Amino acid sequence: MATKLYVGNISFNTTESTLRTLFEGDGRRVEEVAIVMDRDTGRPRGFAFVSMATPEDSRTAIEALNGREVEGRTLTVSEAKPKTAGAGGGPRRFGSDGGR
Repeated sequence: MATKLYVGNISFNTTESTLRTLFEGDGRRVEEVAIVMDRDTGRPRGFAFVSMATPEDSRTAIEALNGREVEGRTLTVSEAKPKTAGAGGGPRRFGSDGGR
């Protein structure tokens, strides 16, 4: 079962290919890489999620990469926390006037 990792403080120039290569180091297996983009500007938001093939791949990736400097930025790598209810983007609307 795949384990999703949060990767914070990535450079805005970092690509999914760069992250995949980095996380596949030492024989680890990566299932998916997703850099989170700002929906308004289309630019990266500075963090990503990487799904590792096994919990062991996740543990070794965290140990190897948390605190490592990549493209001038020190990465934060940890197990991703599940989304909480009500989390997500988009405008908030309260009441019948749409919050105005």
